[in-house]
Amino acid sequence: MFGAITSAHSGMTVYRTWLDSTSDNIANANTIRSTDQPAYQARYVRAQAVEGGGPYGVGGGARVAGVEFGDPEGRLAYQPDHPLADENGMVRTPDIDMGVEMSSLMMAQRGYQANLAVVERARDAYRAALQLGRQ
Repeated sequence: MFGAITSAHSGMTVYRTWLDSTSDNIANANTIRSTDQPAYQARYVRAQAVEGGGPYGVGGGARVAGVEFGDPEGRLAYQPDHPLADENGMVRTPDIDMGVEMSSLMMAQRGYQANLAVVERARDAYRAALQLGRQ
C-alpha cells in the first residue's frame, strides 16, 4: 500500500512540473522580442520511469528526467508598428502552438488528478483498516 502512495506522489510531482512548464508556455506565447534577440523558448518536461526501490522495496513511479527547450529562433512576424520591430518591420515571436499547449495542459491535469485519486483511495483504505482495529 505504501508503494502505491509513493508511486502516485512521484507521478503528481512530474505532472505538477509539466503543468508549470505548460502554463509558462501559454503565458509567454505572445512574447515579442526584437529580431536580434532569441525568442522565448518553450519548456517541455521529459519524464522517466523509476523502477521499484521505494522505501519498502516496492513501488516505483516517475521522475522528471529533464527539461527540453524550444527553438530560440522562433518565428518572424511582420508587425511594423511594434516598438521592437526592426527596419523591415519584423519581430521575433515564440514557436508555440496554442492547440498543442492546451492539449498538453489537459493531459497533465488529468494525470495529476488520477494520481491524486490513488492517494485518496489509499488514505481511505488506511482509515478503514484503522477502524477495523478499534472494533
